Amino acid sequence: MAEAHQAVAFQFTVTPDGIDLRLSHEALKQIYLSGLHSWKKKFIRFKNGIITGVYPASPSSWLIVVVGVMSTMYAKIDPSLGIIAKINRTLDTTGYMSSQTKNVVSGILFGTGLWVALIITMRYSLKVLLSYHGWMFAQHGKMSRATKIWMSMVKIFSGRKPMLYSFQTSLPRLPVPAVQDTVNRYLESVKPLMKESDFKRMTVLAQDFAVSLGPKLQWYLKLKSWWATNYVSDWWEEYIYLRGRGPLMVNSNYYAMDLLYVLPTSIQAARAGNAIHAILLYRRRLDREEIKPILLLGSTVPLCSAQWERMFNTSRIPGEETDTIQHIRDSKHIVVFHKGRYFKVWLYHDGRLLKPREIEQQMQRILDDPSEPQPGEAKLAALTAGERVPWAKCRQAYFGRGKNKQSLDAVEKAAFFVTLDETEQGYRKEDPDASMDSYAKSLLHGRCFDRWFDKSFTFIVFKNGKMGMNAEHSWADAPIVGHLWEYVLATDCFQLSYAEDGHCKGDPNPNIPYPTRLQWDIPEECQEVIETALSSATLLANDVDFHSFPFHTFGKGLIKKCRTSPDAFVQLALQLAHYKDMGKFCLTYEASMTRLFREGRTETVRSCTTESCNFVLAMVDPTQTVEQRLQLFQIASEKHQHLYRLAMTGSGIDRHLFCLYVVSKYLAVDSPFLKEVLSEPWRLSTSQTPQQQVELFDLERNPEYVSSGGGFGPVADDGYGVSYILVGENLINFHISSKFSSPETDSHRFGKYLKQAMSDIISLFGFSSNSKK
Repeated sequence: MAEAHQAVAFQFTVTPDGIDLRLSHEALKQIYLSGLHSWKKKFIRFKNGIITGVYPASPSSWLIVVVGVMSTMYAKIDPSLGIIAKINRTLDTTGYMSSQTKNVVSGILFGTGLWVALIITMRYSLKVLLSYHGWMFAQHGKMSRATKIWMSMVKIFSGRKPMLYSFQTSLPRLPVPAVQDTVNRYLESVKPLMKESDFKRMTVLAQDFAVSLGPKLQWYLKLKSWWATNYVSDWWEEYIYLRGRGPLMVNSNYYAMDLLYVLPTSIQAARAGNAIHAILLYRRRLDREEIKPILLLGSTVPLCSAQWERMFNTSRIPGEETDTIQHIRDSKHIVVFHKGRYFKVWLYHDGRLLKPREIEQQMQRILDDPSEPQPGEAKLAALTAGERVPWAKCRQAYFGRGKNKQSLDAVEKAAFFVTLDETEQGYRKEDPDASMDSYAKSLLHGRCFDRWFDKSFTFIVFKNGKMGMNAEHSWADAPIVGHLWEYVLATDCFQLSYAEDGHCKGDPNPNIPYPTRLQWDIPEECQEVIETALSSATLLANDVDFHSFPFHTFGKGLIKKCRTSPDAFVQLALQLAHYKDMGKFCLTYEASMTRLFREGRTETVRSCTTESCNFVLAMVDPTQTVEQRLQLFQIASEKHQHLYRLAMTGSGIDRHLFCLYVVSKYLAVDSPFLKEVLSEPWRLSTSQTPQQQVELFDLERNPEYVSSGGGFGPVADDGYGVSYILVGENLINFHISSKFSSPETDSHRFGKYLKQAMSDIISLFGFSSNSKK
């Protein structure tokens, strides 16, 4: 086999005259280039560490300050108020320096100290300024003079040309809300969902907690908030994600789709070549911290960038009690799955990244490889799709040594995982519903053994050239993966593009070593565990009822003409659709972010409110007039926006209650209130996928280059999971999931009610279904 020759760096034979050593010059060259590449990366990291460490100042500003101090000294002016003279006297005790040298050294030391003091002052001032969030609660389109002054101050202290992590030390800490405030907001959120007697009972429980146990638990949280960077994130990662013992597939992992209508090439290997190269370009920008931090309010207010750190070279490692996240600094290979075989593909040749055409060549070699899977290899990844405990025990028993350990290391330490899928997927105009549903299910779970669900993400390329991504959730939230995905789609189509014959641009390179087959020795007992995991995963996958569809009737362009928030509009449409579908209201989860704070992740917006219920009831009441419904809509929309802003600014309900519950468990005290709150099911779980790099897609010039967004599985067995993305001005893509096993839910039925609800609400404003035209 060709790859066998590449696996040997040098050969030796034993002769009567001693050992005959024949060095491979190519191998030595690659070792030299690999070392050079590693040192370049270390230097870039060191340089970026200095630049980020002194931000919002710059390293060159040190020279300006020192030269300024030295200039004043030679002008016989003491800018230090006697400090330079004290430094001079201290240096005088050494007896090794001349008077001139002491003056220079004293000036440099004082200048450096002054420079560091200025950096600390600027950084602290910026942190204080960023702690103000009043701008979020201002009426849309109206900005007070105070806010304008505040924005100017933020820009002054923000420095120039920030790198990805420049603002991290200037971000404020997530505040701990008052227990009474959280309890009051909780009671307000459940009031429309409970009978009067149940609500009275819950009110007694809540108020008793607020005055008795709550303050004691709060004291520990306050202590943690002073000591830790973020009082929520580490516990959230551990207890919500890593300690979950159920399958990641469907329950935790989520997916991202390709462009809706455009297919730049139908050649599978070519699409993989361009996209993998684009992913690696993004990784290089990430390593160099060249990705711009995301800024809100006219590029003024920064969001936390901490979640980017573990995007690549990361894998979730199963454990019997809790999983761990393994992240390595660098990885020079990917692992590719095709027809039950695993291939290791090196990403560098001659000290540089493989070009798109070269990666296409490697993918084609894998597609053309006629070899068969080894015993147990084909369905091995089903272990990552099933329960965590059997996988942890199996990993410890059968993958701790020999070729199994080496091969598993190759998978877990790969930059990311790639699947060359054998099916064809994507939007088909002749059958949009079935094609999109099939596409969504394939990305969410596939065949349960053809995605490595433990990797930070699995990149999937289908037989017809369509592609997508399946992402593990514990290391970061969807907007982070979405940022990568937007870059990949834009780079693939607009920067790299394809030759006329559909192949990647450039020429193949026959000198590149063939991909290497990973070798496995999987015993029959382990194969039985794999089959058991596959059976349970298949049952879970087959139970997912998915409906993914583009909503063309109108988009955020028309919604904004109604002078309302597009997100509030969709959320109220979801409430109306759910009521028509179920005939009742339910606890609703909408994900928002807390990345205005350092290491912030998510918070819950409880979208089902008294105001939204009043609006929905008016919509189904034929006696209500359009004016009455419209007024109730405006009230409900404003309430939703207020709750969203509270969640973003650290005054949400659920993360605070979650952390209080964790503290109660550590103290071994029982709280009936917290126990009941944390056990309430989210029967409607929703999330908007934000578009963060709109400048990459010129939809006016290329209106067909619209995203499909992404989705996730249902959170409750008898509930719905709904994801949506507002694309451009005229399109909203929805992804609805539920379970076939629930007699109450039906994703396609909910989809019909949702389309009707969207149209019913827009008609309140006097717009018809074709108003966008």
